[in-house]
Amino acid sequence: MPKFITIGYGDPADYDRTPKSARDAAHAQDAKLRSDGAVMGIAGEPVQLRNPDAHGVETRDGPFMSSALPIAGFAIIEAADLSEAIKKVSCVPCAVAHGVVEVWPLKQAT
Repeated sequence: MPKFITIGYGDPADYDRTPKSARDAAHAQDAKLRSDGAVMGIAGEPVQLRNPDAHGVETRDGPFMSSALPIAGFAIIEAADLSEAIKKVSCVPCAVAHGVVEVWPLKQAT
C-alpha cells in the first residue's frame, strides 16, 4: 500500500482555543491512525546537515525552512491513494485546531 508523509503545523494558542470536544475527537483520530500502523512523532528541535562534495559534515541548529506556524509533528501513514490519505488526516489535531497538515506521497527510492 502506498505511504505518505504528513507534516502538521500548529500554534499552541490556536490549539487551546479549539473546543475540547474537537480536540478530543482529533486525538482519537490520531490514536486510530497509530493503531492502523501509522508512525507518529512530535517535532523536536531540528539540526541542518550538509556535507559538500562529501568533504566534511557541517551542522547548524534550527530549521532550514521557515513557516508562519511551527512544525508540530510528523507521521507516516498508508493509504490507497492521495484522496484517502487526505481523508485520514483531515480530522487530526493540526487540521482541526486552525493549523495545517501537508500530505506528501512517499515514493520508494531505487
